[in-house]
Amino acid sequence: MANTKEYIRNRADSKIGKIVVDRDLCIGAASCIAVSGTTYELDGDNKAIVSGADSADDATLIMSAESCPTKAILLFDKDGKQVFPK
Repeated sequence: MANTKEYIRNRADSKIGKIVVDRDLCIGAASCIAVSGTTYELDGDNKAIVSGADSADDATLIMSAESCPTKAILLFDKDGKQVFPK
């Protein structure tokens, strides 16, 4: 993952500690935005970025990552273990 952006979550009720977007894999499908528009937006390159890392609950974050057709969204727990995709 050479071209990634990491976003730390500080939400106390969350088991997900970090969201990573692989910009090389992102195709701008915006399915993540359709699921969680408070978390993601598209930047000037039509790539997903995280605009609200703490705005959604864990279930919504998992659904948004699952919706990505290229699996460009990776989720990690607070210990750094990858929880999606497995």
